[in-house]
Amino acid sequence: MIEGLSHITFIVRDLERMTTILTEVLGAREIYASGAETFSLTPEKFFDVGGVWVAVMQGEPLPSRSYNHVAFKIADDDFEACAARISALGLEMRPPRPRVEGEGRSIYFYDDDNHMFELHTGTLEQRLARYTEGRAEAAE
Repeated sequence: MIEGLSHITFIVRDLERMTTILTEVLGAREIYASGAETFSLTPEKFFDVGGVWVAVMQGEPLPSRSYNHVAFKIADDDFEACAARISALGLEMRPPRPRVEGEGRSIYFYDDDNHMFELHTGTLEQRLARYTEGRAEAAE
């Protein structure tokens, strides 16, 4: 049986640029860098991002962008500061999708290798409660 999420891996052209993005935007802590020793397919680094193991490996970037993304939870009070850090690194932010009131706010941004990230203030429980409330309102 599945016990939980093990790790997330991103393939990137520039390990140092991705290190900057992960540490400065997501508050990641670098825990391993392969350097000249490559135990995997290519040079790699491991990070802890809010208790999630994130691996980055050197390689060719994604050929195009999509809505596939990884979302990290942030506090609503940190929303503006996170947006400012993303802007300071020159990363492209995508306009937020339309939302119903009460499901949280999101910042969507792309790294240099076409990966999309989301920083989201809400929780699954809040979203489901809001959707249930919306159905009740629509039925009236």
